[in-house]
Amino acid sequence: MANLNCGNAKASYYRAIRAFCNWATREGYLKANPLDRVDKPKLAKRILPSITAEQVQYLIDTVHNLRDKAIISLLAESGMRLNELANIQASDIDWGSYSITIIGKGNKQRKAPFTERSAKLLQAYLGDNHHNGSIWNLKARGIQTMLQGLELQTAIRCNAHSFRRGFACNLHRKGLSTLDIMHLGGWEDLSMVLRYTRSITWSEPLKLDSLG
Repeated sequence: MANLNCGNAKASYYRAIRAFCNWATREGYLKANPLDRVDKPKLAKRILPSITAEQVQYLIDTVHNLRDKAIISLLAESGMRLNELANIQASDIDWGSYSITIIGKGNKQRKAPFTERSAKLLQAYLGDNHHNGSIWNLKARGIQTMLQGLELQTAIRCNAHSFRRGFACNLHRKGLSTLDIMHLGGWEDLSMVLRYTRSITWSEPLKLDSLG
């Protein structure tokens, strides 16, 4: 049996039971929905982990091939989702503006940014390889497997979501508005950006000299 004290399990159970009671009321099995008088459980507001710039560099230094280095750097600098990254083709890359044209969630097109570090890694990788379709010659599952292995090796939370949160937090530290971050990362509203940037205080270690 699931643990109701785990995460937002109570809220999930509440939604499931309420949906059942709504159906039973519509079908006439119940005269009224008994949950109408039950307060909805409060959602836990957990601080989600994000990868720091120092951790990104450590991960890049840890892997031993250009493809994986480029993938890690690009995930951190572009804020791409896993499938967006996996589907990049060479023709999508604009070397002049340091951006990649992608089709994101909801079939929406946007320009994902990257910096000189990713540019150098990408150019070195692409120069030695031939590609049909995706530049990685690897599907999303393959990228995910690589990241999972890297997480086991380094004990750093290493998945596309933590890189995406790190992207938002890094831009927030640099002073970009939540609206700008939302557009660059392809989020549909500000609520997720605000939720992600809460992880800044979680991911940065407390400096003892700041307490004096």
